[in-house]
Amino acid sequence: MTDLVQQDTRAMSVAVSKSRYQSEEFTRRLKARYAAERRFKMAGIAAVGIASLMLVILLGSIVTKGYTAFWQTQLRLEVTLDKAQVEERNFMPLLRQALYAQLPDVADRSSRRQLNDLLSSGAPYELEAFVARNPAVVGTTQTIWVRADDEVDQFMKGYFRRDVPEAERRLSDVKIAAIDALTAKGSLVQSFNTTLFSAGDSREAEQAGIWGAIVGSLLMLSVTMILSVPIGVAAAVYLEEFAPKNKWTDLIEVNINNLAAVPSIIFGLLGLAVFLGFFGMTRSAPVVGGLVMALMTLPVIIISARVALKSVPPSIREAALGIGASPLQTVTHHVLPLALPGILTGTIIGMARALGETAPLLMIGMVAFIVDIPHGWTDSATVLPVQIYMWADSPERAFTERTSAAIMILLGFLILMNGLAVYLRKKFERRW
Repeated sequence: MTDLVQQDTRAMSVAVSKSRYQSEEFTRRLKARYAAERRFKMAGIAAVGIASLMLVILLGSIVTKGYTAFWQTQLRLEVTLDKAQVEERNFMPLLRQALYAQLPDVADRSSRRQLNDLLSSGAPYELEAFVARNPAVVGTTQTIWVRADDEVDQFMKGYFRRDVPEAERRLSDVKIAAIDALTAKGSLVQSFNTTLFSAGDSREAEQAGIWGAIVGSLLMLSVTMILSVPIGVAAAVYLEEFAPKNKWTDLIEVNINNLAAVPSIIFGLLGLAVFLGFFGMTRSAPVVGGLVMALMTLPVIIISARVALKSVPPSIREAALGIGASPLQTVTHHVLPLALPGILTGTIIGMARALGETAPLLMIGMVAFIVDIPHGWTDSATVLPVQIYMWADSPERAFTERTSAAIMILLGFLILMNGLAVYLRKKFERRW
């Protein structure tokens, strides 16, 4: 009898459940939930798509404006190296005579003065360097390739139109006719712009390069790494493994987390007040920039190192202590090596952030116009982000493409550093 009652009860429960879950109200609510889920999924896909589209537009704009900077217009001249003028270092007249010889139809003085503008102001230095490398060529006629002026370069790249009135053009009819004649002879061609990767900054766009900024960035990052990595890792190890848990360590942790979110310009103001104002260090020096960047990256390295140390299972520590290792041996021989991949990843990301910062360096004077390549930590220097900032402020059209090219190179460095961080994480990561 009892079994029959239980069977009837279960049957009634199933019937009630079916009637409940097969009701129109339940079906309506279920469809509404599924519809909401689909809407949420579509919104997420749309957000990712819009972000990807904006990124493509941004990168596309940079590439289309900057890829032409990797090419530079060169002018071929047959230069007669007169000994007297070479000894007096009068190289520009030699170049001008060679240019006039290429264009014999241009005879009047005013037109020839316009032809002089086809040559870069740095062309005499190129000829001087050629003679210095080959002293035996003095007194002979040599084929020399020199840089053309930046306006000629922009015209060759299609940025200046010729189908507008002469008064509205940057180049006169005489210059355009000369460019066409030289191009037809094969004396005006475009080649890879080695100057962009071998020279420092310049007021003339065709002579400007980023090598000085790259060297300055490397010097600054070396100072940042030497200071921030040992101090940051040591602080993380102490706070995570040895420091007592009390209100003072809690206060330190809160301040470290807050410093990681402080705007970077604040660190620039700190460097301006302390390193330049109090200690009187050299303005625009990589050592000062490295000190400021070290202060900025320290919280990032400490936080990432602590997270890496926390990821090591407690059983590793307990096993090491159980076989007689001291707390210091446990950390140095077991915990720290296992946490190294995470520490390296955080360090590289911190260095990448330091490489891309501009505001703190503007505050300590690294916005100076630097032509020479720095050779030490105390030489005046600039860095890639500041170089981009300075070129972006220049009115010449040729600096626009160089600005975009420098952005492409900086992004390449940042992608390389982040890729290295991902590679190290994947290579050395342990699964527990």
